[in-house]
Amino acid sequence: MRHHHPPPAPPPRPALRRRGLLALSAAGLACPSALRAQASWPSQPVRMVVPYGAGGSTDLVMRILAPRMSEFLGKPVVVENRPGAGSTMGTEFVAKSTDGHSFVHATLASTGVAQALYANLAYDPVKDLAAIAPTVFVPLALAITTAGWSVRSPAQLIETLRAHPGRYQYGSNGVGSTGHLANANFATRIGAQVEHVPYRAGSQTINALITGEIQFVQDVYGLLLPYHQSGQARCLFVTSEERSPLLPDVPTMTEAGVPPYKAYSWFGLFGPSSTPRSVVDRMSAAVAFAMADPAIDRKMEEMGTPVMRGWSPDRFAVYVASEVKEWAPLVRASGARAD
Repeated sequence: MRHHHPPPAPPPRPALRRRGLLALSAAGLACPSALRAQASWPSQPVRMVVPYGAGGSTDLVMRILAPRMSEFLGKPVVVENRPGAGSTMGTEFVAKSTDGHSFVHATLASTGVAQALYANLAYDPVKDLAAIAPTVFVPLALAITTAGWSVRSPAQLIETLRAHPGRYQYGSNGVGSTGHLANANFATRIGAQVEHVPYRAGSQTINALITGEIQFVQDVYGLLLPYHQSGQARCLFVTSEERSPLLPDVPTMTEAGVPPYKAYSWFGLFGPSSTPRSVVDRMSAAVAFAMADPAIDRKMEEMGTPVMRGWSPDRFAVYVASEVKEWAPLVRASGARAD
């Protein structure tokens, strides 16, 4: 059974920015001492680690938000790519950081999934990270290569993969990434053996798809859209419960007759567990300020990654803990493992 966790419905667009500013003002009036503590921080540029290579959706979302967050914080938010080990390397770096100015734009993969995937994960996603704010929800589309491959429909894909165990390959942005788990779940549900090829960055994965090095991927709508439109790849179905406005010609998995499986992600900001609550609140407010910008809202919609607006740090922490619990049996059932 699929369990989708869509973001809360956004408020009416004309009031977005004004409401965001009013909410921030109200928070400061409610707790003057916290506001004074926040005012002295940050004292230096804020490092925002993206645990993937440049050009992927996690990187793009953060680079869109960073300028507006910088404006709110009064210091530069410097995006730093630290890919490796399925996004756990960069996340671990922040979990163990002590400089007071390092954060990570993590994903479901490096928090909700990683503990079940890695036998010796060097951090506890719940205990060693301070949840600050989610940024976007990430439904996926399954896209196949059109380079020398005759498959053209979901039914053909399933039939072909079942008929040739181990012959075909899917790509992802690393072991334990959203694309890896989504495809592993898909292969399990249809009863097929397919080889996983991990890459270090989203741009490498997409390039492998359009050149025919791999046969299919599952990724963010916005990244796949140009290749679907140009014919370099073909999106066969989306994993959301409704069709995407970006891909109106692409059916949902239910419409396509694909057995349902769990496939989505979300991105969010975390600091080390030692992060003072006043800093957590200030960073959360910086995210809210950025996402109150209608231009940013439009950019996220164009990417197919709707913003997750209105979440408190406490609500986000509860959600992350629930995701860790919910994904553990799915990771085990998928057979995905990492060392």
